[in-house]
Amino acid sequence: MKYEIPVKFKPLSDQKIKESLVGLIGWEWSEDKLKKSFHFSGFRQAMGFILRISYEAEAVDHHPEIFNCYNRVNLSLNTHDAGGKVTAKDFSLALAVDRLKS
Repeated sequence: MKYEIPVKFKPLSDQKIKESLVGLIGWEWSEDKLKKSFHFSGFRQAMGFILRISYEAEAVDHHPEIFNCYNRVNLSLNTHDAGGKVTAKDFSLALAVDRLKS
């Protein structure tokens, strides 16, 4: 039996990813991931941002790779249920994360 990837988890084409990135400031696409680095005035602010991301991610059952070093937070997004490729779900979470930072 062949496993069908749900429509919402279907990987986006390279062209669709490039087109969708136009609307996201500071995000890049590499290694099959959407990536962005955020900078803060200190560790506490960076950790507070990570905590806010955790609530957004848990609400949509989509969990990013997060790296923190003092005042920097690096995020990577892709969809494991789509074979580690970028889907519309990743762009939705990227937009939600950007709203948290503003």
